[in-house]
Amino acid sequence: MSRNDRETSRPADREPESFADPVDLAVGARIRLLRKIRGLSQQALADAAGVTFQQIQKYERGANRVSASMLSRIAATLKTPISELFGEVSPASGAIDEVAVLLAQPGALELLHAFAELPRGQARAALVDFIRSLAAERRDWATTQAGEAGLTPVRSTP
Repeated sequence: MSRNDRETSRPADREPESFADPVDLAVGARIRLLRKIRGLSQQALADAAGVTFQQIQKYERGANRVSASMLSRIAATLKTPISELFGEVSPASGAIDEVAVLLAQPGALELLHAFAELPRGQARAALVDFIRSLAAERRDWATTQAGEAGLTPVRSTP
C-alpha cells in the first residue's frame, strides 16, 4: 500500500470527520465562524464560491480539504485575508483554533451574542450555571447509557 493509499483509505463504518487532519478542522471552523459573523448562509457562500452548499458544509466540518483556489474565493467572499482562514502557526494558535472550533458549533455564536447583551452579574452567572447543569445532565445520561450497553464512556471536551 502506498503512502497516499494509507492517507486516504478509511474504514467504511467511520465518519470522514473522525479522520480529518487537525489543520483541515481548524480551517473549516474558521470558515464557519467568519461566515456566521458576516451573516452569510452556507448557500450564499456556496453561490459566491461556485460550489454547492453541501460542499461548504463538508469544508466547515473538515470532511473535505479546501484547495488553495477555493480558499482564495472563500476568503474574498468573507472579505478576509487567506491567512485568517488558515490560521497562524504558533504555540498560541492551538488555543485560538480550539476557541474557533467551539464558536463554530451550531448556536454558539448566537448564544455568545445574547450573553454579551446581558448585564454583568447575577443574570450572566445564572445562565452559565444553567448551561453547565444541562451539560452535566447530558454527560450523566451518556455515561448511564454507555454503562447499560456495556461500553466504557469516552469523555468529550467540556
